[in-house]
Amino acid sequence: MRPLKSRLFLLPFLLLGLGVFAAVIPLAGGDALAQDQQPAQASQQTDQQPGQLANGLLDAAATDLGKAKKTYASLQDAAKQATLDDETLVALSGQVDDLNRTTAAISARLKPRTAEIDARLTQLGAAPKEGQPPEAPIVTQERERLNAERSQISAVILDADNLTAETNRLSMQFMEMRRKLFAETLFKRTEISTTTFDDAGAALVDEGVKFSTAVTSWIGFVLKAKLASFLAAVCLSIGAALIFLSGGYRLFRRYYVQDEAVENPPYISRLSVAFWSTLIRTLSLAAFLVTSFFFLSNFNVLRPDIAPILAGVFGFIGLVYFVGRLSNAVFAPFRPHWRLVKLSNKGAHSLTWCLQAMAVVNGLDYVFDRISESMGSPVVVTVAKSFLAALLIGLILIAASFGSPMLAKNGDPDAPGRHWPHGMAIILRVLGILVIFTSFIGYVGLARFMATQMIVTSAVIATMYLGFQLGKAVSKQGVFAETIIGRFLENRLKLREVALDQAGLAAGLATYAVALLTGIPLILLSWGFHIQDLEVFAYRLFTEIKIGNMSISLLGIFVGILLFAGGYLVTRWFQRWLDSNVMARGQVDLGVRNSVRTGIGYLGIALAAIFAISAAGIDLSSLALVASALSVGIGFGLQNIVSNFVSGLILLVERPFKVGDWIVSGTSEGIVKRISVRATEIETFRKQSIIVPNSELINASVGNWTHRNRLARSEIPVSVSYDADPRKVMDILLELVRSIPKVLRNPEPHVEFLRFGPSSLDFEMRFYLSDLSDGMEIRNNLRIEILKRFNEEGISIPYPHQELHIVRDGRRGRQSDVAADALSDFADGPEVEDDMREDSALSAEDKVPEAKRTGRRRGRTAAE
Repeated sequence: MRPLKSRLFLLPFLLLGLGVFAAVIPLAGGDALAQDQQPAQASQQTDQQPGQLANGLLDAAATDLGKAKKTYASLQDAAKQATLDDETLVALSGQVDDLNRTTAAISARLKPRTAEIDARLTQLGAAPKEGQPPEAPIVTQERERLNAERSQISAVILDADNLTAETNRLSMQFMEMRRKLFAETLFKRTEISTTTFDDAGAALVDEGVKFSTAVTSWIGFVLKAKLASFLAAVCLSIGAALIFLSGGYRLFRRYYVQDEAVENPPYISRLSVAFWSTLIRTLSLAAFLVTSFFFLSNFNVLRPDIAPILAGVFGFIGLVYFVGRLSNAVFAPFRPHWRLVKLSNKGAHSLTWCLQAMAVVNGLDYVFDRISESMGSPVVVTVAKSFLAALLIGLILIAASFGSPMLAKNGDPDAPGRHWPHGMAIILRVLGILVIFTSFIGYVGLARFMATQMIVTSAVIATMYLGFQLGKAVSKQGVFAETIIGRFLENRLKLREVALDQAGLAAGLATYAVALLTGIPLILLSWGFHIQDLEVFAYRLFTEIKIGNMSISLLGIFVGILLFAGGYLVTRWFQRWLDSNVMARGQVDLGVRNSVRTGIGYLGIALAAIFAISAAGIDLSSLALVASALSVGIGFGLQNIVSNFVSGLILLVERPFKVGDWIVSGTSEGIVKRISVRATEIETFRKQSIIVPNSELINASVGNWTHRNRLARSEIPVSVSYDADPRKVMDILLELVRSIPKVLRNPEPHVEFLRFGPSSLDFEMRFYLSDLSDGMEIRNNLRIEILKRFNEEGISIPYPHQELHIVRDGRRGRQSDVAADALSDFADGPEVEDDMREDSALSAEDKVPEAKRTGRRRGRTAAE
């Protein structure tokens, strides 16, 4: 047993030695790694050295950077080609954006390691100078290793940053190339002559033959080889149509169906039906067309020559349906009571047909253009077709300007309408003549672009305008409660007027957002932007927003808001849990509990704010600079301003009083009207506004009548004569106060017998009110009722009085003593009053002879 005990005794020393050996070995290995400066040798040592993670990260970053440089070289070579179309440029721009994000990720991946190395070098300190004691060799070796690693990482980061800058320049180059290509296509001039149309006619015949052959061969290909795939794609497309169309109809029917039973619908109902019927039905059809094309493409049913034609046909269907839905929703040619503009029935029909005709002409031009591209037809065919389309659209605009669509003055929609306003007719004619003139001088592409924008952009802007008007109408106070959704929320969730008004404001903002997020992408697409451009823009908007040297993102801001909200809720929950489950059970003093709860609240909110700011991408060092600058300003005399600022924050967070409270602070008393970060505005009951600095409200005592609630006690003093019965007086007062409905029964009103006054019995009636603002009215009414009831019961309310007696002659001393004794004992009760009455009677009897003797003396003196 003794050898075993001795071995167990040595076991701690053995473990201590192994721990020291394990701590020394990594330092020695790190020194060997720092001495190796070549990347290849470093990568060979990563399998055995503790610096394997850092060097592995560096090697991976260097490898990724090398691949990125090769990709950049290939993209740079592609940019030098002169014959690039817009689709190719869009694809190259997308590759450049991907490369830019890759190189930025390489740099961001290495920067945390750089920060770790800088922090460790700061801990190690600078190398000792000459004459100073030498440091430990292990410290010198670690510093050299860290410096070498930092140099390598800095070199890679510098290369990545340079490549990022180069990719940015290349992206701008591709954007400039696309802009020039768009301008050249738009302003390209073509000679318009009879020869042009002759050549176009001949080419059009060949194109028709090729198109017929292509469609026939494609149908044969589908029937022979892809029949099952085609049927599956068609079935899935029909299923998607049923989901989008019937599902949308079932879910949103009540919001966009015009009810014929309603004879005079309100304007907000007409706006709602027009906007949602246009938007929901168009989006449902668009979703069906997109899914149909997607299924046909993924089942390999479409050939390369047929796919663009089918895409053009689907686009034509979507455009014509969108314009038709919008015109029917706004003009309502068959339902005048649902019409949004003041048009006659004939005018509504004519404008609807004009808009749909322009949409059909423009859509067919787009489909024929796709057919010409797929069939390889000469450019003259496209020019001739676009010229005819622009000419037709111009003629339709000119013809529409001569109509009389406006509602008659008597308001009858069936009556003949009035002419356009003078300015509107001129605008339509100028636009039509401009399109025709531009086509005739050879700028067919520009005319076609103008005609397309007049149809598509105008329709989208009109839909957005309807959305804005609907959002504005819904946001008005009291309007949302009258809508279908408002009544549903009121009945289902039992929302009150204020909550419904707030919900209406949120619904209005949501309508604005839907109109913007739907309309702006459609306008950008119609003006030449590509879908990939919108994707890149949305990605940068949500992930990369440059403000100076700081990069933030909307997504990060949203995450930061969620983190702050979560931290705030967790803090409040922890405060309640700690107060109710820990400190309350431990019978901790109430003041200590409040201090702990407040401190935890401040700490939790501060931590939540720090995490939220970091998640939002805001550099905390910038806030440190602001704080340092603020501290310098405090040193130069901003103590009072900063004190008021911090006091305002405390008031806003802690809320010892809020807007609408009745407070008393020093000589100021009134209602709080506004609390800002510098001062608080108090309105007195004389309607005087007093601006009180927040620091005074923090450092001084403040009385708040409505801090927790508006419950308050009110008092009415009452005095009666000594002849009254105190019990009867108290019963009468309680009866009167209990008859007031606004007086609370809990706490119960009561009457206090305060004192024996000099000439009365003094009582005080005390009662509680749920709202202290009712106190003045109730006190006035009670005083009137008390006076009336006392008069009925014969109870008098005395007033204080004194009697003064003047005594002459020898009896003055005795009478003066009696009067003095009477006055000194006046407060003792009615017994003293009786004594005073007797003394008064005696003095009155003595006054008569005394007056006679005085008269005789005066007479003798006069005779003498």
